[in-house]
Amino acid sequence: MSLPWRLLLLALPVFSALETCDSLTVEPDSIWDYDYTKYHPMEEISRWMHNVQRHFPDLVSSTVYGRTFEGNNITLLKLGLANPKGTEKKAVWMDCGIHAREWIAPAFCQWFVKEILKSHKTDPNLMELLQNLDFYVTPVLNVDGYMFSWSNQSTRLWRKSRSSPPAGCDCYGVDLNRNFPANWGTVGVSRDCCSNTYCGQAAVSEPEAQAVTQFVGSRVKQILCFLTIHSSGQLILLPYGHPQIAAPNYQELVAVGEAAAAEMKKLYGMDYTVGTSPQVLYPNSGSSRDWARLVGINFSYTFELRDKGEFGHLLPEEQIEPACREAFAGSISIISNVYDKTFSNAAVTTVTGIATVTRATALALFLTTTGLL
Repeated sequence: MSLPWRLLLLALPVFSALETCDSLTVEPDSIWDYDYTKYHPMEEISRWMHNVQRHFPDLVSSTVYGRTFEGNNITLLKLGLANPKGTEKKAVWMDCGIHAREWIAPAFCQWFVKEILKSHKTDPNLMELLQNLDFYVTPVLNVDGYMFSWSNQSTRLWRKSRSSPPAGCDCYGVDLNRNFPANWGTVGVSRDCCSNTYCGQAAVSEPEAQAVTQFVGSRVKQILCFLTIHSSGQLILLPYGHPQIAAPNYQELVAVGEAAAAEMKKLYGMDYTVGTSPQVLYPNSGSSRDWARLVGINFSYTFELRDKGEFGHLLPEEQIEPACREAFAGSISIISNVYDKTFSNAAVTTVTGIATVTRATALALFLTTTGLL
């Protein structure tokens, strides 16, 4: 999709200070001094991930679970506390930045981690959540493409990976969100390697898709919820992207998604539309969301963050905070619902003894009243 020149020009102030590696400023050592309302290049995000792990060794660890086509590490942060009973924990998956130009997505993954770190010691409900769930968070999945999108003004809207073109083609990269083994290559893709929706020469041909399918695929029984963060359009998408295939728990997926959209709207009045991709966007196949549901992760969603077209993938930095607050509210809502469905004994009684709420609902209330939502 071509964008008006006035939108492309919005990116110019970013690159005026970031055109060379030498111009990059060293981020403060403390994660609290890190600016979560700015977009950051990959090396700053990597340094932030290192600092997060160093400052919270009892809560955060990191894992390199794959390497990109260009040999860069694909790294996740695992957030979780030891289960006091020693029972096996469940998990939530979240990835950001599968499409390089969607800078708000990595910004949100960092925001999500920051909010968990801020409140995990002060809220007993969140502490209980972290004792029962591990959070696997990948701030940037498409590392090669993301780094390329920071190269200069002409590459800012790069979407795909950076793998070599097939024989007879001069165009690099694959749309990683068309490369997963879920009705691969059937609808909403292109076999033209120069297209932004090029699905690759085969399902899971790309090392980035291989990394996710291997890591998540080996933990299907553990992972309760799969969240993949994109932009733009203000949508909460559920499986499947193929118009003739429906998820067996479709109605439940809709209900949980609509509850999340309602929480998101409470903040700034922004509407987020819930539905399958064919219903509210366009048909597609080979997405990570569809793959996750296909292999048995019952709750799988794509978040398409702000906005609805005014800025698109060039969302101004002044919108990072409200966009991330919305996404945090929506993701916590989904996680809370899934947690309640899984841990049936997670109910607590209010102080008055009149009403009963779930631990996860209490968590959402705490985050709202403390201003984290």
